[in-house]
Amino acid sequence: MQLVSFNLPLWFSTTFFLSCHAAIRQSFSDLPTGLAFDFIVVGGGLAGSVVSSRLSENPKFKVLVIEAGPSNAGVLDSQVPFLEPGLLVSPFDWNFTTVPQAGAAGRVINYPRGHILGGSSSINDMFYTRGSSSDFDRFARVTGDQGWSWDSLLPYFLKNEKWLPPADNHNTIGQFNPVFHNSKGTGMTSVSLPGFPMLNTDGRTIQTTKDLKGEFPFNLDMNSGNPLGLGWLPSTIGNGERSSAATAYLTPKVVGRPNLEIVLNTQVTRILQASGSGGHLPSFHKIELSSGSRLITVTASKEVILSAGSIKTPHILLNSGIGDKTELKRMGIISVLDNPSVGKNLTDHPLVPVNWFANSNNTVDTIKQNATLQAELLKEWEQIRKGPLVNAGFNQISWSRIPDNSSIFKTFADPSSGRNSPHIELVISNGGAFSSALGNFVGAVPRVVSPRSRGSVSLRSNNPLDAPLIDLGILSSKFDLFVLKEGVATARRFFAGPAWKGYVLQPSGAFSNATTDQALEDFIAETAITAAHAVGTSSMSAKDAKFGVVDPDLKLKGAKGLRIVDASIMPFVPAAHTQASVYAIAERAADLIKADWQ
Repeated sequence: MQLVSFNLPLWFSTTFFLSCHAAIRQSFSDLPTGLAFDFIVVGGGLAGSVVSSRLSENPKFKVLVIEAGPSNAGVLDSQVPFLEPGLLVSPFDWNFTTVPQAGAAGRVINYPRGHILGGSSSINDMFYTRGSSSDFDRFARVTGDQGWSWDSLLPYFLKNEKWLPPADNHNTIGQFNPVFHNSKGTGMTSVSLPGFPMLNTDGRTIQTTKDLKGEFPFNLDMNSGNPLGLGWLPSTIGNGERSSAATAYLTPKVVGRPNLEIVLNTQVTRILQASGSGGHLPSFHKIELSSGSRLITVTASKEVILSAGSIKTPHILLNSGIGDKTELKRMGIISVLDNPSVGKNLTDHPLVPVNWFANSNNTVDTIKQNATLQAELLKEWEQIRKGPLVNAGFNQISWSRIPDNSSIFKTFADPSSGRNSPHIELVISNGGAFSSALGNFVGAVPRVVSPRSRGSVSLRSNNPLDAPLIDLGILSSKFDLFVLKEGVATARRFFAGPAWKGYVLQPSGAFSNATTDQALEDFIAETAITAAHAVGTSSMSAKDAKFGVVDPDLKLKGAKGLRIVDASIMPFVPAAHTQASVYAIAERAADLIKADWQ
């Protein structure tokens, strides 16, 4: 490939910016010549969209965003909540797979990541859950920075959130606590409660919080800092449509700013050390990107902000020579900054879907299995943004802890962050969860949300365009297997409640054979996947820590010019779906960056 430098005089670019409005460019070659940038944001995903939008609020900052994927505009499967499964294994997914997973019967597992503007917020299930207050207080404790505590981050959760009525405008009194939400219209990402009732399951689920309230107590608001209990699920949906980082933060008004450029379909290959930077610390102000047959370098005068996500961020760092020098040497890559923590500590939520036949012919399975009906409902959605397609099929979630006297605690310390932090998440599904089987079903998705297992991201080769090696380490800890079995038992007890009598029939598929402890373990090994909630691969730690990749201000340890802002910096995975946390982290990061360059 031809290497091209892209560094032109600042006076020229300043003049150019006075007469040119920014735009979303389809390729790097579409970018006007003569531009220079203060900040380069690598990745237009969730965190990258937030940071670039916030930094470009200052007209003095010139911001460039490089996104590997295409635009989210007009992607119907991304817009319509119910159609989300169509985004998996598609051009809008990186289509990563894992290495064979020993804890999952040696299976290779698909690992979805958003390859689209807005990143995984444009393809995920849209769950909006923050986690427990102790999750973030642990962040503060580990990093020595109280700015990462629950009390400090709650304003950023609220700054991001734009709480809206559900699509059907039903009365939501008693379904959430307004104290913990931003209904002032000042937020960014639309969040709402379910916008279409699941008639067969909503009433039964809430009734179970009364019938079995000892195990499934009703929780008015799982985003209050204490998620324990069962409650209504908020989602990043507004007016019946997905609200992603791209739709919320990269609006036409933002994209029209003359100091912001967004380039799509362009992959960053490496972060480069600035030549002749001198000083005590190496300086990383340059990026290398692949544009057609050329490798192009672009320089940021202030900072490069790496927001490529928990898989691609460590992949780019390792290809840049930032990582374990011994491992890099084996790959034929020259080490420029020795940091053995890069790519390690990958943490995710293992899960296993379990389904029962339902005594009904009116579940979401009917929509999935009837193309004519789905077309009619899509027409309704297109016309008035109402109907079953405004939901993803999940209206409630239960969060619980395993008992304090569980035998597993004789062998393992509790990995959860505190007494208000769950071990198990149980998503209630109106229809077959993760199932394409014919029929009508009711399901649940038990997940381990305080796992002990750890994995890694490493290099497949020294070609930056090769996919990384992803080892989730799924169920590599016996603790996680124990908790997942408890999660399945929890689902069985839930559907054995009085409210489900006559509605829940026999177990479906391979789950019907999981009648002994060994058979259940075999079922889990052959069925389990993860929630694609990867964190930790560029973890933050205290400034003086001998481990970790970034300091609490998210600057790369032992270096200048490079900051990481995405899910990879979280040292532990929250007991929640991760997008809400990343929004709050990115909002705070933008303030940290602005404060450094006032």
